[in-house]
Amino acid sequence: MSTELSRFDHVRAVRFDDPVLLLLDQRRLPAEQVDLRCTNVAEVAQAITDLVVRGAPAIGITAAYGAAMAAQQRSGSGADFFSAWDADLSMLAAARPTAVNLAWAIDRVRRACAGLSVEDVVRVARQTADDIAREDLAANYAMAEMGAKLIAPSSGVLTHCNTGSLATGGLGTALGVVRAGVAAGSIDRVFAAETRPWLQGARLTLWELMQDGIAVDLVADGGGAWLMSQGKVQWVIVGADRVCANGDVANKIGTLAHACAARQFGAKFMVVAPWSTVDMDTASGDLIEIEQRDAAELLAYGESRAAPANASAYNPVFDVTPAELVDVLVTERGLIHAPDAAKIALLAG
Repeated sequence: MSTELSRFDHVRAVRFDDPVLLLLDQRRLPAEQVDLRCTNVAEVAQAITDLVVRGAPAIGITAAYGAAMAAQQRSGSGADFFSAWDADLSMLAAARPTAVNLAWAIDRVRRACAGLSVEDVVRVARQTADDIAREDLAANYAMAEMGAKLIAPSSGVLTHCNTGSLATGGLGTALGVVRAGVAAGSIDRVFAAETRPWLQGARLTLWELMQDGIAVDLVADGGGAWLMSQGKVQWVIVGADRVCANGDVANKIGTLAHACAARQFGAKFMVVAPWSTVDMDTASGDLIEIEQRDAAELLAYGESRAAPANASAYNPVFDVTPAELVDVLVTERGLIHAPDAAKIALLAG
């Protein structure tokens, strides 16, 4: 199936063209495809904060290349190298709080470079960033094939936010499973929730699937429950920004509502995430820091003000779905049906 899937894998959100990091500016899709050129670590951190790049795996890859770029640029700073580079890594880590891949990638680069000379740090940091990008792509292919095998013929699926090539090293997590299901002939219909307030479903998921020639219908975020009640959706398939040790899942705001509706109306709920998104140090979802963003993002619709002047808004951009609402967690290490702490610990091994 990998050969069949490769025809859907032609977008790269993150590209390192030494010494410049090129990020496909996802704020400007689908109207135009423009790369943002990052030439230093501060620009990389700001791009993550500003949602130029988004999606947990893509954020991790971006941060790893930002760390490698910083090492290269700091290599002439003499005795101050390690303190200056550590400050750069801290800047990257603070760019966004909820997605665990950001901290995981930075920590992996830091551990790989521990005890090395400055010259070797520069080389190993770049090598580690390349490894993270390559491994993520391989994981996505593996997860796509495993997840698609669970989907019965003639199924309808609903996905939320964007979990495709734009959010990863390529192909996608949840969207990778959708692509594999379409390639296998088991998925007849795809629905994408619009995903307010940044409209990642409307702007990005539809853009990706339409480029692939995959038929997809946009649905309002609140429309998923009605689709499930009408038997049009057999699987809700989403990604994750963090999976806790007990199986609780942090993902884009609105995911919890889809999970509740799926349980009510008999649809299955699948979470697709690389093992780097599993956070064994966070026991449960109530311990996750949920990112709060500017209320202005919610008070507008695209570039147009939607709410009355002086209106206020509460704008958490993630929610937490309890493990008991997850039917299957798909990782490159394997499937976990009805995930819980014991099953995740066993796979962590």
